[in-house]
Amino acid sequence: MKRIGLIGGMSWESSAQYYAIINRAVRDRLGGAHSAEMLLYSVDFGEIERLQHDGDWSSLTARMVDAARHLEAGGADFVLICSNTMHLMADEIAAAIGVPLLHVVDPTAAAITRAGLKRVGLLGTAFTMEKAFYRDRLAAAGLEPLIPDDDDRREVHRVIYEELVAGKIEAASRAVYHDVIARLVERGAGAIVLGCTEIMLLVDQSDSAVPLFDTTSLHALAAVDLALG
Repeated sequence: MKRIGLIGGMSWESSAQYYAIINRAVRDRLGGAHSAEMLLYSVDFGEIERLQHDGDWSSLTARMVDAARHLEAGGADFVLICSNTMHLMADEIAAAIGVPLLHVVDPTAAAITRAGLKRVGLLGTAFTMEKAFYRDRLAAAGLEPLIPDDDDRREVHRVIYEELVAGKIEAASRAVYHDVIARLVERGAGAIVLGCTEIMLLVDQSDSAVPLFDTTSLHALAAVDLALG
C-alpha cells in the first residue's frame, strides 16, 4: 500500500470527509480491520482565507509548497490538496516535489466522461468559478464548463465561507443551491460539478435534476485507487 499525503485544513470540515472516505474505501476493498496509510498536514484556514481574499496567491503558493515538501519528507508516496481552490497553484506544487500530485479535476473529469456527459455546471468558491485554472483543465479534458451568473456566484461563495467552513448546514442555503443548480440546468448543464470540498456537506442528488459529481468523494476514491493499485 502506498502512503497518501493530504494537505488539509481548507477547511478541516471537508478534510475530515477525505479521511473518512479513504479509510472506509480501503476497509471495504481489503476487508477486516484494514485502513489507509496517510499523512495529514493541516493548515490554519483562518490565515489561508485571509490571504485568499487579499489576493496574495504568491504567499499561498509558498505555504502549499512547504506543506507538500513536509509530506514528501515524511514518506508520502503521492500528495493530494484537499481543496479545489488551492489547485490554482497545483502546477507549482507538483514542480516542487519529487512525488506525484493527484489533481482533483482529473478523476472528476474522467467520471463525467465515463457517464457520457459534456456540458457541466461548476459550483465552488468565486476563485474556482471565475479564475481560468479550473475551467481550463475541465475544458482540456473535453468538457464544457458553465458557471452561475454574478448574483448566484456571490451567494454560492458566501455560503461556503460564512457557513460551510464553520460546519453550519442551513436549510435556506440548501434551497439557494437547489435554485442555482436549476438555473444551470436550464442553461444546458447536463451535470453539476461540486467544485468545493465542502459543498457535499450541504447538497445531495435530491437537490438536482441532473447528476452531481462530488469532487471530494471522487478525489478521495482516486487516492485509494492509486494507493492500492
